Amino acid sequence: MTENFNNNYSRYYDLLYKDKDYKAEADYVIQLIRTLYTNAKDILELGSGTGNHAHLLCKEDFKVTGLERSADMVSLAKEKAIDGFTQLVADITNFELHQKFDVAISLFHVLSYLNTNDSLIACFNTVNKHLKPKGIFIFDVWYSPAVYFQKPETRVKKMEDDVFNITRLAQPEMHDHKNVVDVNYEISIQNKATQVTEIYKEKHPMRHFSIPEIELLATHTNFNLIKAEEFLSAKQPGNDTWGICFVLQKKA
Repeated sequence: MTENFNNNYSRYYDLLYKDKDYKAEADYVIQLIRTLYTNAKDILELGSGTGNHAHLLCKEDFKVTGLERSADMVSLAKEKAIDGFTQLVADITNFELHQKFDVAISLFHVLSYLNTNDSLIACFNTVNKHLKPKGIFIFDVWYSPAVYFQKPETRVKKMEDDVFNITRLAQPEMHDHKNVVDVNYEISIQNKATQVTEIYKEKHPMRHFSIPEIELLATHTNFNLIKAEEFLSAKQPGNDTWGICFVLQKKA
């Protein structure tokens, strides 16, 4: 994974995504968990960010252990003092917790940041090792047919609070032979009081996946693929379903 979500990006993360419907996303994941692993209690979250999903899961009496490679994001999550949530700085492709979980989740396209086959296999194997027998792994990624059909576009997002105005420019660069889209961010942060503007740049390489790719990864790492649907809507995957949720189950 490349270096991103550094302090400059992380400290404005919650403001940038204050319009994100974390509640709907958490409810969707909770429904999947309660349908597929009815007595689940312990959740491992890969790429736990600033703890917004974990906060909602813990409210439903789950215990969540979150792994996040950005120390800045972990610090922000710890400031929220979320009861039932343990935050750790860790690489999701290589960690050892000496604990087994009922469910592993990875939301907001975190696995799309794993651009190489080796990193994906390492991640899936490590997750499998940390799941109980028949434990489930829920994650969402970009879906290749939709990416190629719709094509990523340049986008501008503006957010503000009492202190800052933020403008984020996202410019995509496709690498078709790698199934990767580089999302080049330019983020302008204006302090409302001083009118001083800071500008930061980051590149986020995002891999997209087909269903056969995920099936192959699952088979190679001792999982069964049991569900593939559009994240939130549960629609059948197609050219109009950019974000797909996959559910894998550890083989007995």
